[in-house]
Amino acid sequence: MFTGIVQGTAPIHSITEKANFRTQVVKLPPGMRKDLEIGSSVANNGVCLTVTEINDDLVSFDLMQETLRITNLGLLKVGDHVNIERAMQMGTEIGGHLLSGHVYCTATISDIIASENNRQIWFELPSSDVMKYILTKGFVAVDGISLTIGEVQGTRFCVNLIPETLQRTLMGQRKVGDIVNIEIDPQTQAIVDTVENYLKARNL
Repeated sequence: MFTGIVQGTAPIHSITEKANFRTQVVKLPPGMRKDLEIGSSVANNGVCLTVTEINDDLVSFDLMQETLRITNLGLLKVGDHVNIERAMQMGTEIGGHLLSGHVYCTATISDIIASENNRQIWFELPSSDVMKYILTKGFVAVDGISLTIGEVQGTRFCVNLIPETLQRTLMGQRKVGDIVNIEIDPQTQAIVDTVENYLKARNL
């Protein structure tokens, strides 16, 4: 499990392509490697990945075809950076909201509105089906960052970012047209699906 509080970014050192498979090696700084072991879970752009090898500061992750298809990790190349969050530990403060690291879909950045000490970013989702889980003042994870939804319009929604988030994560470098990972809030999904199924049953 994760909290959506990204600890920093790290560069992709190398990528090895195989049939329907990819090994991604990320260069992690010392603060992100404490007590890291093979088998540990680390979120890369919000995607829960398992550590398969550790060589000093080079940490390897295997990506299956489905992960490459659903998320933006398949678009990355050597030198690109990813948002990094280590798995949460029991008893620690949860500053964001609980996340599984299972990305639901991707979205496209459609607009960026910058103002002093603030940046509003709009995201276009692939279909209206996803929008039923995107509620004003609700939670969403964008590239693994826990954010509050500011406004919803059709198949778009926006978030407002403070300087700390822009400095610590990749959001400060994002441009219009960039593809980001979206994980919807599991509690919101459960409530919406339960109500939807109840109403369908009542109409039978």
